Amino acid sequence: MENAQLMKGVLEGCVLSIIARGETYGYEILGVLAEAGFEELGEGTLYPVLTRLDKNGLIVCRKAKSPLGPVRKYYSVTAEGRAELAEFRRKYEVLHQSVSQILFHEGGQSEC
Repeated sequence: MENAQLMKGVLEGCVLSIIARGETYGYEILGVLAEAGFEELGEGTLYPVLTRLDKNGLIVCRKAKSPLGPVRKYYSVTAEGRAELAEFRRKYEVLHQSVSQILFHEGGQSEC
């Protein structure tokens, strides 16, 4: 099974969670993701996620001059985004528990 397929389902929640920590920009989000183990994730994957979150009203974007050069897009979470993040966390926890119970179950039924 491709790792990309597993990651795709949780990436929006992870990005939303990073933005919920405080206003940030794309390159900084990529850095946080890389530190967490998503080293191979690039701009081509991140920016469509940011666009979807923005279109769905979960984040807002503002443009401002960067202290180091060109204009940057800064992202922050909306009230709707915070509610969606709370719901994502709840659903993810349930899913995580169910999958862990199956994948890491010791003993019990034998395989066919």
